[in-house]
Amino acid sequence: MRRVLILGGTGDAAELVARVATIPGIEAIASLAGRTREPSTLVGSVRIGGFGGALGLAGYLREMHIDLLIDATHPFAAQISWNAATAATEVGIPRLMLIRFPWEKLSGDRWLEVENTEAAAAALNNQAQRVFLTVGRQELAAFAHLQDIWFLMRMIDPPTADAVVPPGMILCDRGPFALDNEREILIHHNIDTIVSKNSGGDATYAKIIAARELGLKVVMVNRPAIPPGEQVADVDGAIAWLSQRLFKSI
Repeated sequence: MRRVLILGGTGDAAELVARVATIPGIEAIASLAGRTREPSTLVGSVRIGGFGGALGLAGYLREMHIDLLIDATHPFAAQISWNAATAATEVGIPRLMLIRFPWEKLSGDRWLEVENTEAAAAALNNQAQRVFLTVGRQELAAFAHLQDIWFLMRMIDPPTADAVVPPGMILCDRGPFALDNEREILIHHNIDTIVSKNSGGDATYAKIIAARELGLKVVMVNRPAIPPGEQVADVDGAIAWLSQRLFKSI
């Protein structure tokens, strides 16, 4: 048996774990950071919690005799990706990044691209009145000083009781989101600007389509830098990579 560790936290990761479970000769362990209170159900062995940096992850890879590492974390979970690269190199095992393509600006899009959430908040100052904020609960504090703007803040889990949040309304929901739903939200709440991370994929892209249709502004946070290494953009590519590695070991 070959043992693969899949660093998860995305819908692609959940699909990959389920697909790998059907491949003879491979045992998969899924790892979640534990930031979502009720994560999606995963098949097989699941580990929840951090590793303690690159050194801790390298120790785990050795302890569990991991043969292959797939980083299928969120495109904005940059630190774990860098830790994974360092740990895999230290232990000497193959590593793959499953990272979906980013969204591209199309005709009709009114995007302002920024480098981080702090820059996104600065871009809103005196430029927006009602904002659909979809950057996750851990990023809310960056917008809390904008007291003259009303925010509709969508996230999977509500913020903690002591979290600093901007004025507005919390909406807890989990994608994928339908276009009709997104359009209705924007119109009902009289939204004039969306703030979004460029996560890529289909699950949350409907809000971008709706914004295009309605002529709304989108402040788009670009992805952080990721480590070099082998990459695929979808689950099929990851399965092909695994199959090739398994074939080589026979």
